Amino acid sequence: MRGNELNMASPGASKKSDVTAEHLAALNTGKAEARTLTEALVIDHPALLAAAVPDAPSELVFAAEAAQSLGILKRMTAIGQALHEHLGADHIHALTQHRSDTVRGWTCFAIAADSSHSVASLLDAVKPLADDHLFTVREWVWMAVRPRMAEELELSIHELTPWTGEPSANLRRFASESLRPRGVWAKHIAEFKSSPQFGEPLLEPLRSDPHRYVQDSVANWINDAAKDSPEWARAICERWNAESPTAATAYITKRALRSLK
Repeated sequence: MRGNELNMASPGASKKSDVTAEHLAALNTGKAEARTLTEALVIDHPALLAAAVPDAPSELVFAAEAAQSLGILKRMTAIGQALHEHLGADHIHALTQHRSDTVRGWTCFAIAADSSHSVASLLDAVKPLADDHLFTVREWVWMAVRPRMAEELELSIHELTPWTGEPSANLRRFASESLRPRGVWAKHIAEFKSSPQFGEPLLEPLRSDPHRYVQDSVANWINDAAKDSPEWARAICERWNAESPTAATAYITKRALRSLK
């Protein structure tokens, strides 16, 4: 996991005041990646756009300037929408390979803004970003596509289920994280809050996943659901412990029930 290795070697800033002027300049010119959420939050998006897309049309520049005053998720969404509206698909695709994780994050929202995508083609388009080496991009991508997937929940579950068998832990984690009932910074999915069993096709294959990154996501999914359906949460964890008596399953189920007394 290159992103995890980077973060372990260079933990990055935990406070805005810890971001050095040199690193901030590198972030704003697209020459460095954000190692923490704090670093991602201090980026000057119009400056980064000028560096990443020096020939940006004025409409795109204005959109980035207006978005800078928004909260971070709305900012990323607005710039992604503007990229979709004012840049061609080839240009956006090229930006998915940009050195800056924030620029790659913009492209997640630009791809999601393309209403011509089916759920299947949308997931296909963002799959490389869902497997990005850096955690920030992996978070932006599920936030970008979650609203569309929630609109077509049954189909999205069907399309995501094969991802639970992917060799990459990043993609397996995306399968559970992207449709959490109460996802972080995301609108709740009412169907899962009332009927969490509909999400079991995404959870069952991961109940003994060997990677902690995936284990935490599965546990958090069940913990989300437990707030509205505690009986279901207890029942699925009890069954998993009986059917899959592994250390991984024990960790998941203990963490999944942490909010229940």
